[in-house]
Amino acid sequence: MTYSNTLKSLEKRYPNGAPAGINLEDLAQLKIQNTFETHLDIAKAMAKVMRADMAAYDKDSGAFTQSLGCWSGFHAQQMMRAIKRQKGTLDKAYVYLSGWMVAGLRNRFGHLPDQSMHEKTSVVDLIQEIYTSLRQADEVDLNDLFAELKITDNREAVIAKIDAHETYVRPIIADIDAGFGNVHATYLLAKEMIKAGACCIQIENQVSDAKQCGHQDGKVTVPREDFIEKLRAVRMAFEELGVDDGVIVARTDSLGAGLTQKIPVSREAGDSAAEYTKWLETTPVSNSEPLADGEMAIQMNGQLHKPVRLPNGLYKFQEGTGEDRVVEDCIASLNEGGADLLWIETATPNVAQIASMVNRIREKAPHAKLTYNNSPSFNWTLNLRKQVREDWIASGEIQAGDYPDNTQLMSAAYDGDKLGLEADRRLQNFQTDIAREAGVFHNLITLPTFHGTAKVMNDLSLGYFGEEKMLAYVKNIQREEIRTNVSAVKHQHEVGSNLGDDFKEMTGGDRALKAGGAHNTMNQFENAA
Repeated sequence: MTYSNTLKSLEKRYPNGAPAGINLEDLAQLKIQNTFETHLDIAKAMAKVMRADMAAYDKDSGAFTQSLGCWSGFHAQQMMRAIKRQKGTLDKAYVYLSGWMVAGLRNRFGHLPDQSMHEKTSVVDLIQEIYTSLRQADEVDLNDLFAELKITDNREAVIAKIDAHETYVRPIIADIDAGFGNVHATYLLAKEMIKAGACCIQIENQVSDAKQCGHQDGKVTVPREDFIEKLRAVRMAFEELGVDDGVIVARTDSLGAGLTQKIPVSREAGDSAAEYTKWLETTPVSNSEPLADGEMAIQMNGQLHKPVRLPNGLYKFQEGTGEDRVVEDCIASLNEGGADLLWIETATPNVAQIASMVNRIREKAPHAKLTYNNSPSFNWTLNLRKQVREDWIASGEIQAGDYPDNTQLMSAAYDGDKLGLEADRRLQNFQTDIAREAGVFHNLITLPTFHGTAKVMNDLSLGYFGEEKMLAYVKNIQREEIRTNVSAVKHQHEVGSNLGDDFKEMTGGDRALKAGGAHNTMNQFENAA
């Protein structure tokens, strides 16, 4: 609804004026500023945005999307404000909600590793908080436009800006880990996440009660039919709540997972259970290697085999089978589980490796698209410099001894060197390359606000408690906020002080006790942002 239509609707409803003498223009303003009725409405709207973006990517791989992982609503709000200042639009920008950061920073048990030990409701709470913050950014900006409308001589121009306002609300890709329990628990949690606003849920194929961070050892995967049941649970949650365009990201950790918790039951040759168990590490049963008491065997290729079983009861996969298992996982998730996007967790950022797997997946699922974790768990500088070194050695451009092959390659001495510069060029182009060559629709960084907050607080603390004192804050934060037009430099306005003032005026007229008077120190930044 445009402002003019909203006002006309109110005038039709209240031909003799609203009750209690309330100004109809004020009511129209409040309706416009309330950009979504409920967060379930957000989920429905943002799902359509994601579907449109996916269709655009299918036509042009340069139209990939991006997000940063945010552990508070304020982080998400400031990210979106920065993007809009720079580009004028939030097109193709999303928010990533990382289970790692919820575990590490947003639960009542303290700082925890990424092992699904945090309360499952803390994920729901963060989705709710992010959308509350993004909607408040809408309110603040629209309120400023309505304030301009009250004093302008060109109402049409300001009303046009109000009607053209682009909401700060954007899709969230929300991490449900491995589902926090059985299939019914996954369904119940998915519903709460969707009601909080999530249009996209990412779920991984690890065992829920043995879940590990994707970049740590000891990962245990579940049989494919178990994972497909959880994909179905998420889809059913979307459908029940009327989010018909809801997006599911199926993540496989099989590349780095060498263990499984159980051997699925195979009903016929070549079914999903047989395809999963064929990769187990086994020993043929024979007279020289008989079954001992307590051991089990499975029939494989016409012969009994003993699966290698660890003291904790887990079973081992054969070394070097990770890529094959990833490909089969992804095909099953798309074709049998109804997933929309894939996530392949990798140990290093290597475009060629991911492209190789995606090409194999597309033989059975031609429209496969990925979400890729540009993870801070990678040492990006070292990895990309090593890749350049290896490529140059292979092409004969350099000799093996020209550059170190260990962590010394990380040295700042190579920052201006031709190898370091080439690695930086590849870093700059990495997301574009992986979108074009490896089917990556969405590029995200899981933990940037974790590391960014740590870096800012480290640098500020060193300066403030060191020699620089106040200069450390002013030079590195406030002065930069002013010069780069960061709206939060006017912190009272950023958190809605003007909203309160204007609402008081709506209800009390000239009796309103307002905070934004001549003595408000935010006036020092009036022309700053």
